Amino acid sequence: MITTSEILRHTTAFISNTLSQSELRHRLFSTLRSKVAPSDQATLKPLKLAAESLENAVSTSSPAIQSSSLRLAERLLLSQPENPFSTFLLSLIYSLLDQPINAALSLLHIFHSDPSLARSEIAPDLFEELFLVHLLPVLQWFTKRRTTILSSSTSISDHSNDFSICDESVVLPCTKSLSRMTEGQTSELKDLESNYEEVLDENCRVLVKYFHEVLENTDGNSLINLPPLKNCGKVDNFQYSEEEKIKTEEPVWKNERYNPIWAEGERFVEFNSSGKSKSPPFYPQRVSPEVLTNWKSFGRLEVSPTPSLGSEVESDKSAYSSSSSESEAEIEEKNKRMAFVPRQNRIQKEKQPISAESSSLMAGFDNLPSGGKHTPPKDFVCPITSNVFDDPVTLETGQTYERRAIQEWFDRGNSSCPITRQKLHINQLPKTNYVLKRLIASWQEQSSSSVPSQEAEQIMKSTIPATSPNSVISQANIDGTISELRHAITNLCVSEVLKESEMAVLQIERFWQEVNMDVDIQTMLSRPQVINGFVEILFNSIDPRVLEATVFLLSEMGFRDKDVIQTLTRVDTDVECIVALFKKGLMEAVVLIYLLRPSTVSLVEMDMVDTLLEVIKKKEEDLLKMCLKPKTAAVLLLGQILGSREESFRSSTANTVISEKASESLIGSLKAESAEERIAAVGILLRCMEEDGKCRHTIADKAELAPVLESFMGASDSERFEIVYFLSELVKLNRRSFNEQVLHIIKDEGAFNTMHSLLVFLQTALPDQCPVVAGLLLQLDLLEEPRKMSIYREEAIDTLISCLRNTEFPAAQIAAAETIVSLQGRFSASGKPLTRAFLLKRAGLDKSFQTLMRMEQLSNIPGEFDETANWQQQEEEKAAHDWERKMSFVLASHEFGLLFEALAEGLKSRYADLCSACFVSATWLMHMLNVLPDTGIRGAARACLLKRYISIFKSAKDIEDKALSLLALYSFIHDPEGLRDLTFSMKDIMKGLRELKKSSPLAFEMLKVFSEGRDSSSQDFWSHKELVQVDCSENGEVLSIACFKDKIFSGHSDGTIKVWTGRGSILHLIQEVREHTKAVTSLAILQSGERLYSGSLDKTTRVWSVNNEAIDCVQVHDMKDQVHKLVVSNSISCYIPQGSGVKVHSWNGGSKLLNSSKYVKCLALVSGRLYCGCHDNSIQEIDLATGTLSTIQSGSRKLLGKANPVNALQVHNGLIYSASSPLDGAPVKIWSASNYSMIGSLPTMLDVRAIAISADLIYLGCKGGTVEIWGREKNNRVETLQTGTNGKVNCMVLDGNEEVLVIGTSDGQIQAWGLS
Repeated sequence: MITTSEILRHTTAFISNTLSQSELRHRLFSTLRSKVAPSDQATLKPLKLAAESLENAVSTSSPAIQSSSLRLAERLLLSQPENPFSTFLLSLIYSLLDQPINAALSLLHIFHSDPSLARSEIAPDLFEELFLVHLLPVLQWFTKRRTTILSSSTSISDHSNDFSICDESVVLPCTKSLSRMTEGQTSELKDLESNYEEVLDENCRVLVKYFHEVLENTDGNSLINLPPLKNCGKVDNFQYSEEEKIKTEEPVWKNERYNPIWAEGERFVEFNSSGKSKSPPFYPQRVSPEVLTNWKSFGRLEVSPTPSLGSEVESDKSAYSSSSSESEAEIEEKNKRMAFVPRQNRIQKEKQPISAESSSLMAGFDNLPSGGKHTPPKDFVCPITSNVFDDPVTLETGQTYERRAIQEWFDRGNSSCPITRQKLHINQLPKTNYVLKRLIASWQEQSSSSVPSQEAEQIMKSTIPATSPNSVISQANIDGTISELRHAITNLCVSEVLKESEMAVLQIERFWQEVNMDVDIQTMLSRPQVINGFVEILFNSIDPRVLEATVFLLSEMGFRDKDVIQTLTRVDTDVECIVALFKKGLMEAVVLIYLLRPSTVSLVEMDMVDTLLEVIKKKEEDLLKMCLKPKTAAVLLLGQILGSREESFRSSTANTVISEKASESLIGSLKAESAEERIAAVGILLRCMEEDGKCRHTIADKAELAPVLESFMGASDSERFEIVYFLSELVKLNRRSFNEQVLHIIKDEGAFNTMHSLLVFLQTALPDQCPVVAGLLLQLDLLEEPRKMSIYREEAIDTLISCLRNTEFPAAQIAAAETIVSLQGRFSASGKPLTRAFLLKRAGLDKSFQTLMRMEQLSNIPGEFDETANWQQQEEEKAAHDWERKMSFVLASHEFGLLFEALAEGLKSRYADLCSACFVSATWLMHMLNVLPDTGIRGAARACLLKRYISIFKSAKDIEDKALSLLALYSFIHDPEGLRDLTFSMKDIMKGLRELKKSSPLAFEMLKVFSEGRDSSSQDFWSHKELVQVDCSENGEVLSIACFKDKIFSGHSDGTIKVWTGRGSILHLIQEVREHTKAVTSLAILQSGERLYSGSLDKTTRVWSVNNEAIDCVQVHDMKDQVHKLVVSNSISCYIPQGSGVKVHSWNGGSKLLNSSKYVKCLALVSGRLYCGCHDNSIQEIDLATGTLSTIQSGSRKLLGKANPVNALQVHNGLIYSASSPLDGAPVKIWSASNYSMIGSLPTMLDVRAIAISADLIYLGCKGGTVEIWGREKNNRVETLQTGTNGKVNCMVLDGNEEVLVIGTSDGQIQAWGLS
């Protein structure tokens, strides 16, 4: 009968041990996870999430976090179907929740659902302590049954030998016995084993039910008896007498379960009278012939009443070692003594105890019958080595062997079980049979307590020959080898002949390789004088093989003994020598350099980046196998170098890595066995992406991210952030679909739930790290359509907002704002966010966007045909738009627009980087309000940001900032409340709108919206004020005006040309030239070549170069006729001569007369078409390419005896504007340039002499010095300007921004009017 306290004591001890050892816990998780059936894979994700919640609870120091994590994990597990994994996790959770009975019930349930898994791989200790005591009768029955099967095998022994199989002193080896079994016997043993497993499983389930009843009987009122156990043979019951119980043999275990096949004696040796067996051994001989002779003699001594042992130890070739029950410390100590005792003395010492104690020793043997207390149980002995197991492994055939013995068996090319000869399907050795190993340890403790004295034990060990545990199949002659080693060390240290020292190094290396460090030569070789001898070889030898061997030995010793490293680092020149050899091509030296642990500063000074990259790019098979892979050491050192604080050196090193094309080799290190190498490779590749973002495409395409994600759990906090930063940079690709593929890999791969791991890390990350972690977590959450609630999304956005508001950490604020900018999802080929560029494109500034696109070459998506490329572009744009919509929705709608409030605070910051990032982020989100459903967040955005953006729009000097703020403000023109607020501030934004109306359609649209429903003549809408007036009457009339950039040019009737610049409200004259001899009638600007053309009545046209401060005449064209009006293009000029028609003059010298039947008054040249306004009021269009003439308006006779010429002609946006006398009631007519139909007129009553047209207004310069301003949209008069003179307006021009109107009059006045 068992009590509740006993059950809880055992289960609690097991659970506490599991919770305290993370490695054990992770191994058990991995085992249980692998047992989940393929059909139940859907339940694996919640199980992983529960495991990670449990890990968080174990690692955290916060009771609140621990409690919430445990409750979350419990709910997840209880909602899933029951399996061993979920049950095991529940047992750990209940233990942490201080519910020991529930924890015990859950743990014991594993023994009910999968008994074999529970007792062999999950809780073998618990099985021994809690279940085994009730199963001893079952095990005894199996032992007897197996003995019966084996007895028929031993009966076929060869009776011609000089001994009987029944003689306990001389018995048959197990290999002989088993090799003589018939096929039927083998089959019967297998059936017995299978039957045994079934019975053991069933009895485990019975005991679990029993333990369950005991645990539920909390009040102790009920008496619960042990139920009857099941059996599989014809056994009436399992009740034995006390005497039988005492005689019961110790149970023998295999594969962490009882194995009835191995209950008979195994450590036996067969001899005949001649000392030779009739058949060769089943397995290759394990000992030398000399040792075997001693065994044979010993076998004869065992049955002799008067043994003589002295002659058996004369040859020093017989190597004795301790049995496998010795401790490793005793073996090492004995080997050290044997290594340095002279050979003859050692032989005498071996002889003395044997002869002195022989009689007592044999008496002791007589008292230890086979199977006695001090003879190891038969299942404790390896059938190959005949030694007690040290590291037992059980093959799939059910046979157990010493690990090194069976490994050597496989290394010799065998692929079958040595005992059964069955073909093995798996050549990889299984895990250690820990149950059997613990039973052996327990037996050894019990046996040692009953040995009469330590001296007798040592005598036994020295007398019984056995194969050394250091060489399982082939016994090495250690004595002779150690003597050679000592001689080689002496030559290395004292020889003055370099060749001898070099040979000594090669001998030492060979010895090291052969013994594989089983013999402890570390102490011999680690002495400072020996290390110095190796260093002398490095300084003096030029033999590559010797240098390689020296570096190998120093690395191996340094890896195991820090004193070796200290010896090497005492002298700087030693380190310098090793580095020099490495840079000269001794690649293996990188391992030794790494073991020397140089500082980062020292590594930088060593200047060995190129050599490190050579090692990294080499194949592993081309490098020597060492304690640490050379590539691993090189990656770790390179990672340390790139961790240098000197930014310039980090940058140059990263560029070297990229230029040497080592990134692909470094990508391979992401899946290295060493987690340290994986993390170092992450850091290196991250630096490469920071230096040259285009390499991220190669990394994303070829990297295996699962090992990196698995490294996350065991990494330090700084390493975790580096992994997160690496992953967040990796998903900044210029293809949205590829980005999402990589995000899916990050989310789904790895042993743990990535999102949960990030959520846990987010709670402990540093303030400036949190935005990066939150950004990656949010992107992973958005791979699916946004749900109403997601703990990951809520936590990520809350973190971004809190970081934006954390004024104590400006770095965190900037990181949060920049993270939000990057969440828009569009990136350049180098990984830079394109949010600002795309917003500028949407605001109408296409040139900036197109320039950036050409630089990044984003439009060149690879494809075999252009159609394919276009289709890929469309698909990528669709994916990018969908992502942008989802992301902007979750950001803007979080807590009803809380993010807008945080961004508004960021816009007020004194840090320029923070203001800029918040400005772009807020602009993006406000712009996206146009395509998102209005859930009330538009009002929040308006309240937080509208006034701020009006202020930015009004004060911004940079046109891009003004355009971005316009894009944000445009989001509110269709919102009644937003439009109302904008109208209140209309005066503040009108000037900016007029500045942008030429480049941005949005500005034009907003102007239209503001003009609707208002009095078109109101001065607060269209208002001009006089800026400056200059009197140039001394030069006569002002006949022509032109503007270029910040300069104004005026042509006068005395042949003077003046150059002005406008500064504030003053026109400054910067140059005055008079190279024409008569009036300058026309000035024309050719924008492309920065050329000014002047036409004059002196029959010349001059070409002027426009410089910063002056104009210079560079060419003079003789026109052969007076130039009354001039228009120019790149190749020709057209002018009105003294007579009829229009002359077309080529800059190469030729000319021709067109439209000769008309007297032309004014000209306009647009896109190769020349428009002529004539004295007879007719208008013609001439195609200069074909010479075709078309009539737009026919001529008319004089009205009331007065001429009615077309005084001015302008072509703007496909419309032709003509001005003439008001006698016909419509002096200004508007025609369509496409079909020549009249579409409107301006009913002014003034005599119009000049016209200037902007995007919104039409300026009419009249004869009386008045300027009328008309709206283009409605053809209505909006304002009249009084110049204050009686002279007529000869010419007018608008500046490039259409903000300043410059007028030249007939009385020599120049006026400038500004749109205010």
